[in-house]
This record gives sequence, C-alpha cells and structure tokens, in this order.
Amino acid sequence: MLIAYIKSVMFDYKSSLLKNNLPMATSPTDGKRKQRSHQVYLGVDGGGTKTQIAVMNESREVTCEGLAGPSNPLRVGVETAVTNIAKAINEACDRGGVSRGDIAAATLGLAGVRRADLKRSVKESFIKRLGIRKVEVVTDAEIALYATTQGKPGLVVIAGTGSVCLGKNEKGEMAISGGWGPLAGDEGGGVGIAQQALHTIAKASDGRGVPTMLSQRASEYFRASGPENLIVAIYSPQVDNSRIAGFARLVVETAQDGDEIAIGILKDAGFELGLAACAVIEKLGLENSKVPIGCVGSVFHAGSLLTNPMLEKVRSCAAKAFLTEPSMAPAHAAALMAFQTPQNGNRR
Repeated sequence: MLIAYIKSVMFDYKSSLLKNNLPMATSPTDGKRKQRSHQVYLGVDGGGTKTQIAVMNESREVTCEGLAGPSNPLRVGVETAVTNIAKAINEACDRGGVSRGDIAAATLGLAGVRRADLKRSVKESFIKRLGIRKVEVVTDAEIALYATTQGKPGLVVIAGTGSVCLGKNEKGEMAISGGWGPLAGDEGGGVGIAQQALHTIAKASDGRGVPTMLSQRASEYFRASGPENLIVAIYSPQVDNSRIAGFARLVVETAQDGDEIAIGILKDAGFELGLAACAVIEKLGLENSKVPIGCVGSVFHAGSLLTNPMLEKVRSCAAKAFLTEPSMAPAHAAALMAFQTPQNGNRR
C-alpha cells in the first residue's frame, strides 16, 4: 500500500511539472550521460624527441593539447612509446576537462612504424592501456602529408631529428624516400647535418681540413675543453641521437654567421632533401604537375640556406613544383584523420 501511494504521488508531481512547463529534477548521472554524448577525436604526432597530441571535438575544433617524451617505438620500444603517449593524453584531458572515455577514435602518427608488425604491436598496446578501440597507426610522414595537402596530391619533406619524404598522386598511390635512420640515412636531417659537421671538425683538428667556427661551437655544445677532446665527449653514453641532432641548430647559426664550411653543409643538406623529393616525384609520375611540397621540421629554420639548394634540385625534375608550409600542425592533422576515418562514417 505504501509503495503504491508513493508511486501515485510521484506521478501527480511529474504531471504537474509537465503541465506548467517546469523543469524536472535530474539525477547526478544525467549530466554525465549528456557529457558523454559529445565525442572527441585524438591525434598523436610522435617522434624521436617528443610526442604532441591534440583532441578535436565534433565541430573540428582542437580543444586541448598535450606534450610528453619520445614515442618512436623503433628507438625507445613499444611500451615506452605508449607510456609517453598516455602521459600526453592525460595532460591534455586534465587541462581541457575531457574524459578519456569520450575519445571515439584515434590516429597515431609515429616515426619508426613503417613495419606492419610494429604498427600492430603499438596498436595492441595502446588499446590495452587506454581502452580506445578505434585506432589507426600510421607514420609521422603520413600525418604531415595530410597537414600539407588534406588528402590531395603532393609531397611532404620532414627534416627534424631524421629525414624522410612521402608523396601521393591523383590515383591515391603513395611513395616514400629516406627514413632510413642514423646508420643508413638521415641525410638532410638533424643527425645527418650534425654528423657532417663533426666530420669537418675532426679533419680541421687533425690538419686534414679547413678551419671552421664549428670547432668552437661543438666544444661548447658537447662540453669539451677543446676540439681535440671532442672524441671523448661525443662518445659518452649520455650522448644519443637526439643530442647529436641538437647540434644541427648551432650549425645553422654558424652558417648564418657566415662560416663557409657550415654554409656548405646546409647546401649539401638541401640538395639531399631535394634528391629525396625527386625520387618520390618520379615514382609517382608527378614530373609535369604543379606539386606542392610541404616542409616540416626544425631543420627548415635554416631558411633559404637550405631551401634554395633544395628547390633548385627539385626544379630539375619537376619545373612546376613549389615549396609550402602545412596548413595545420601534424597532431591536428592526425586528429582530423581520426574524425574522418571510415569507421566513424565521416570520410568524404
């Protein structure tokens, strides 16, 4: 009887509210359900030095971003890579007031994942760690290309710690050049530039080469008492590829100060990047097309000292090609790719 009476009273109360257009009381969980209906999309740009992530809402607006350590699984391992990605996500979600449970899909653009088995391992570890089921793992070059062309034909050249060129033609065919890492490649990237600089410094110190201001810059950067002691400093266990690549910034500064040896190194780097672009252009049959080539990475801070020889080489194989900058950050492009994945039904 008591239960029936309570139900009757509640029914009369709700009817009265509806009749008078008054708002009904909500339970604490109602707001959470409403919030969860707004999905967000995750983009990851992971390299050998750092990881950047972006969270995009359904209006294609980036609402929050995060930063963490390296996530190139070939260099740091799958688990460390995923751990750093998770750190960046947590930082962004905390800052933007976003729940990880709202992330509907993710695109991870990572350096070092050209192998299918490595992509699969990263994807499995990421899903296990974060519980996000709709995940696509691609190379960092793919998200940089999308940031440049938004899916249209074109190329991107990345010159950061390493170097790589990726392109796509009107048929959707893709081709790549470079990306071989510090042992077999990285020409035109930070590691390649720094290594060439160290070669010239060693020759100058021995009397086998021309003196250069790079000798003093390297001594200061690697904390050696002089060029003759660089051999101890550069082979220290603490000096990894990221540290080596960082010296490229000083090579650029030395070139801007007028050092002929440093200028020559940047000219060689630009030629190598142009050579990589030409290889991709020829593979895709874009020689007669007006090809946009996006320039991404810290090495391009060198400006015309690098881009002039690069463009000269590119124009030798594709006269209408031109250099440009991406219209968005790679992490933002990755988030947009997640939003437009076929599994979300948004790809146009």
